[in-house]
Amino acid sequence: MAEQTTVRPFGLRDKVGYLFGDFGNDFTFILSTVILMKFYTDVVGVSAGAVGTVMMAARFVDAITDVTMGRICDRCRPVPGEGKFRPWLRRMCIPVAAASFLMYPSGLGSLPYAARVAYLAVTYILWGSFCYTAVNIPYGSMASAISDDPGDRQSLSTYRQLGATLAGAVIGVILPLFAFEKIDGVETLIGPRVTLAAAVCSALAVGCYLLCHRLTTERVVPDAPQRKDSSIAKMLTDAVRSRALLSIIAASVVMLLAQLTMQNMGGYIYPDYYNRAWAQSVSTLLMLAVMLLAAGAAKPLAEHFGKAEVAVVSSLAAAVVSVATWVIRPASVFVFIALQTLCWLGLGMFSMVSWALVTDVIDDAEVRSGVREDGSIYALYSFARKLGQAAAAGLSGWLLTAIGYVNGSASGQPQEVLDGIFSISTLVPALGFGLLAAVLWWWYPLRRRRVEENVAILRERREA
Repeated sequence: MAEQTTVRPFGLRDKVGYLFGDFGNDFTFILSTVILMKFYTDVVGVSAGAVGTVMMAARFVDAITDVTMGRICDRCRPVPGEGKFRPWLRRMCIPVAAASFLMYPSGLGSLPYAARVAYLAVTYILWGSFCYTAVNIPYGSMASAISDDPGDRQSLSTYRQLGATLAGAVIGVILPLFAFEKIDGVETLIGPRVTLAAAVCSALAVGCYLLCHRLTTERVVPDAPQRKDSSIAKMLTDAVRSRALLSIIAASVVMLLAQLTMQNMGGYIYPDYYNRAWAQSVSTLLMLAVMLLAAGAAKPLAEHFGKAEVAVVSSLAAAVVSVATWVIRPASVFVFIALQTLCWLGLGMFSMVSWALVTDVIDDAEVRSGVREDGSIYALYSFARKLGQAAAAGLSGWLLTAIGYVNGSASGQPQEVLDGIFSISTLVPALGFGLLAAVLWWWYPLRRRRVEENVAILRERREA
């Protein structure tokens, strides 16, 4: 690797630009997390179990498309003035936005059941496995090309998570107020409103991607050819031997199990269990507040204690709060929101350092192998995240079906179903938080001292 010396220094422009990248990502991703299952169960009339199964099945496609996109990124030549990764934001911003919009047609309810499930499968795979992959893999890989400084990368990780949080706040606050309406005393999701919201989110995503492309600069570029044995098989073999990569993949899967179950079930616990759809907006606003708090605290805490160490403590705290919520089972929606906000704070601390942990893993792989493979390693990590996303969606869907959730019930859900919704919303996140802390403490090897040693080794190599 050789660092360019004629470009402008790393600064706030890069951080804000990188923020807009995940802002754009999550206008489509969080929309699918928050509303897709609810839309297909209550508006289109597909069972929650079928929706979860489709999401799980799509991950088999991702096993091919994610790794392929990572290899494309590693092997493609830099575009003059843009770099290796930024051009993909420009190329794919419109396809990913259009594919997202296609997932939310409100007029599918009259089609045969098999046709509805098939439409969900085709559009979901088109969006997630092809279009989203083709923009997200380059975007995630770009962080290590913007700067090689660990402090800069932690800043990019924080700003990236802020972008995701802002998108989540926009969707999580406005969508429940806009898309639900009380009909005969029951909170009901209105299909055409979701379709309109999807169109707006797609348009905003395109604008955010273009801002990310314009504001960021790739400074670190490869100057050595790839080794001759740099095949997919060799890359996968190296990955299996990397304790750092395997453990961060495991951490990502269980973290998403906690995060996305909380988000998925928000569409059920607030309108169904508490019969207060607007409370989801309040919860999202408070989530934004604690994420901002985590953003301010993450870098100084990580520099003093280490990124992994901070994530372990915060994850354990979130697990304890989740279990306490299940035990207390608050009758007041405001008490539930307060307890869940504490969980969001614990999750926020890990989220703010998570992307910097990935760049640490990329550095560690380069130290061991002598080859820089940002795209391939990030592709494996992205695929793991999709496994976590699918696990959360599939588990939520299957558990909702198991407890007897009635699709679009006009009279509300039976009490035993409501109790089941509450248990899913609290115990599954508790399990995810607990496993996250265990993986980071006993398995993940890149503590602060080793990260600093790897950075020093790579700088010496580049200078030589």
